[in-house]
Amino acid sequence: MKPEALEPAIAQFLEVLEIQRKSSPHTLRAYGIDLREWAAAMAEMGFNTLPQVDRGLKPLHLRSYLAKKMDTHEKTSLCRKLSAIRSFLKHSRREGWITRDIGGLVPSPKTKKSLPRFLRIEEARELIEAPDLSTVLGRRDRAILELIYGSGLRVSEAVGLGTDDVDLAQGWVKVFGKGSKERTLPVGKPAIDAISAMLADREIKKPHGEAEAPLFTNFRGGRITTRSVARMLAKHLVRIAASRLISPHGLRHSFATHLLAAGADLRGIQELLGHAQLATTQRYTHVDLGGVVEEYRSAHPLERKTAK
Repeated sequence: MKPEALEPAIAQFLEVLEIQRKSSPHTLRAYGIDLREWAAAMAEMGFNTLPQVDRGLKPLHLRSYLAKKMDTHEKTSLCRKLSAIRSFLKHSRREGWITRDIGGLVPSPKTKKSLPRFLRIEEARELIEAPDLSTVLGRRDRAILELIYGSGLRVSEAVGLGTDDVDLAQGWVKVFGKGSKERTLPVGKPAIDAISAMLADREIKKPHGEAEAPLFTNFRGGRITTRSVARMLAKHLVRIAASRLISPHGLRHSFATHLLAAGADLRGIQELLGHAQLATTQRYTHVDLGGVVEEYRSAHPLERKTAK
């Protein structure tokens, strides 16, 4: 059914993102907030329905909407809001709800491109060895850190893994990345040993409402969340008194930076990270690798010897 008002159209668009494009819960939540906020502003301008948007919406209206938020929002947030609006308008045009799509006529705010934050190799080693291996949660934390850093996973990919996605005998993990794109990655021996020790602590079973047994669980036996991983990482960073604080994504950045410092091919790193565009991976070439190369002994920690 063709919607008339903006709210039903936004709801249908978000449903498409969830079901067909397999967008993450974070993306759905952010796009939902951004689009409903935009729809409220459009209503104040007199654009309450899709036909009204189609007939009268101009690039000037979108630029004015974004300009009013410049004092209270970072440019990265404004870019995300514009991206949500563009995607919605493009979808509406494709579905025949509107005949014009003016989203592409509005330039994105220029943002300062920040370099990826990463740990130095010694810091990464100390972080991975920080969890207390005499405890169940410590062994779990060690397994999470080894896998994210050792294979370059996004934290969302790591928490989404099931026990069947990891082949410990062959040393491979099957990952579903952005847009449900599947890739298979090598798992180093330290991660294999850590995951094996973690799995030995518990019975493998499917929590209520889960289609599969999660690889990483919380203390109640349910699937661990990205927020819990972030809290766990922060706790261990404080414990080792790291010189810099990073997010779980920083472990992935560390993986890529250390591989590049060791001489790995940029295209190969792109494949491992699951980047759609090489330009995304090329950010790491702008990092000052002098100190990293000096520190890099011989190879990536995938090959390092486990501490005895």
